[in-house]
Parts: sequence; C-alpha cells; structure tokens
Amino acid sequence: MVTIVAVAAAVGAGVLYGRDLTDGMRYEKAMSQIGEASKANAGPWPQPQETCFVCHGPRGRSLNAWYPALSGQPKAYIAAQLHAFANDQRPNPYMGPLAKGLTDAQIDAFATYFAQQTPARNEDVPADAKLEKRGLALVQARSCQACHGANLMGKDSAARLAGQGRDYLAKQLAEFKAGARKDPTAAMNGIAATLSSEDISAVAHYLAGVSPVREGIAAR
Repeated sequence: MVTIVAVAAAVGAGVLYGRDLTDGMRYEKAMSQIGEASKANAGPWPQPQETCFVCHGPRGRSLNAWYPALSGQPKAYIAAQLHAFANDQRPNPYMGPLAKGLTDAQIDAFATYFAQQTPARNEDVPADAKLEKRGLALVQARSCQACHGANLMGKDSAARLAGQGRDYLAKQLAEFKAGARKDPTAAMNGIAATLSSEDISAVAHYLAGVSPVREGIAAR
C-alpha cells in the first residue's frame, strides 16, 4: 500500500511539476552554454569594452558601413590604432579624446577582447560582377595579401579588410591617397596614390563582399 501511494505521489508530482522541472533543466543547460561562450569571449557579456557598441556594434560587429568592425581584427593592429589616436598620429575628433583617456593596460584589454570576437561582414553587398572582378584584380595586382594575409583577415599590425563596410574602406583609401591618414611604413600611402576614384570604389566593393574567414570557418 505504501509503495502504491509513493508511486502515485511521484506520478502526481510529475504531472504537477514536470513542466517546471523540464524548464529548469533547460535553464541550467542554457546557463552552462552561456558560461562556455563567456570563456570564449573573454568573460561574461557585457564587457567594459562594449561601450564601443554604439558605433562599432555589439562584440565589435559593426552593422554600419561607415564604422569599422573591430571583431577579429589583429590584436596588434587594434592596439597600434588606439595608441595612434591617443598620440594624434591618426587625428580623429571622436576617437582621439576616447583613446587619450585609456591606460596602456586598458588598450591591451580592448585589443585582446576584440581580437577574440568572431568576425562578420558589416553589410550585404549587392552583386556586381564587373565591379568585383575589377576590385579583385586591383587587390591582387597590389599584393594586398602580402601584408593583410591570404584571407585578408589582417596580421600583426595590418588590418582585417575582409567584410569591412564599403563606405569605411573607400574613405580610408581616399585618406591614404590624400595623405590625411599616414601609414607609419608609408606602404598604404604609396599604394593608394596609384588608385583612381573608380579604382577605390571597386576595391572597397570587392573587399566588403569578402566573408571573414578565421581558422578555416567562414562567418556570415
């Protein structure tokens, strides 16, 4: 009799609380997955570095063609640019004041965090076979992969170009061409000087359409 009562109680509890128990297990599983993702993303979200999301998007994934994506940029590149902003070597009315307020340790933390984030394209670039072909030819002719990596994902102090916004890329190339932005090695200034306005548009279009690839896995 006691056994029957116990079984009945268990069944009744299952009917009454089964959904709660199932939801609780799902919650624990979800929290475990979030914990694993947090480890991969340098700690729980939001990070202090996420103050940058207003312009650069959450986790540095920019959704605006005018603002560069920070996700997946080489650590050395991010650190070098923040120091350049802080020292007015790369003048910018917005980034300058922000960078000046950062310590070396904070710059290192920012660079480490964004370099670890999974990159994604800033925008869906409309297909234009003629423009893409011209852009690819120009990129190959200028040996951009030599500095920016085989997948144009950047390396050392060279930026990730793959998947950046067209407007941002075109603006940076135009500034290198005009000398408004200076490359410490002068390489980018020299290369940009050989490009016409039409060339810059083609290169920007091609690069913006390249899906960022890291460790053999393509982002969207």
